[in-house]
Formats: sequence, structure tokens, C-alpha cells
Amino acid sequence: MSPIKLALSAVFVSIPALAFTAHAQTQAPMTNKEIDAQYRADQKKCDALKGNDKDVCEKQAKATRDSAKADTKQAKEKAEARHEATKEKRKSEYDVAKEKCDAMSGNAKDACMADAKTRFGK
Repeated sequence: MSPIKLALSAVFVSIPALAFTAHAQTQAPMTNKEIDAQYRADQKKCDALKGNDKDVCEKQAKATRDSAKADTKQAKEKAEARHEATKEKRKSEYDVAKEKCDAMSGNAKDACMADAKTRFGK
């Protein structure tokens, strides 16, 4: 294969990876359906190639798909961790509010507890 064809093949194969990278940096993570659709489109582009170029193209398509799926998984885990952290913070703040109410008595304590429950959704 001529050096020009080889260079063009390398450029052609790397374009989907650049698209995924740019998408991952600027957009919300892709859904698995979107990832699979992009993978199928990348695979179709590989059908026009032959030999090692086709093998490289297919490997690149798989690597791009796997990278996108990993990004999606990471974003999901990050969102879940953020949600858990928020819940823990709110619980701690509620515990502090309850403790402040314990220093009171009678109607003041009841009003304080009612206010704390309302503020923290308890």
C-alpha cells in the first residue's frame, strides 16, 4: 500500500474517535443506544476498507465505543455519588437542627422541631 493511502486510512480511522472525544467534553454522556448506533455507523465505514486497514478501523470503532460506554458509566456513578453526598449533608444539617431544638422546651421546642422537619422534608 502506498504511503499516501496509508496516511489517508489513518486519518479516516481516527475521525470517529475525535468526534466521540469532542462530544464527551462538551455534551452530556451518550446513551447506550446512541453509542451502539455510532458504533454501527463506524463499522459500516470500515466495510469499504480491506486487509489491515479494515482490521485497524474495526479495532478503532470498538475502542471508541468502549471509551464512550466508560464515560457514560463514570458520569452515572458521579451523579449517584453526588446524590448520596447531598443526602448525607442534608441529614447532618437536620441532626444539627434537632439538637438545637433540644435546648428548648414546650411550645418553642415543638415549633422548632416542626420548622426543622419542614425545612428538611422529614
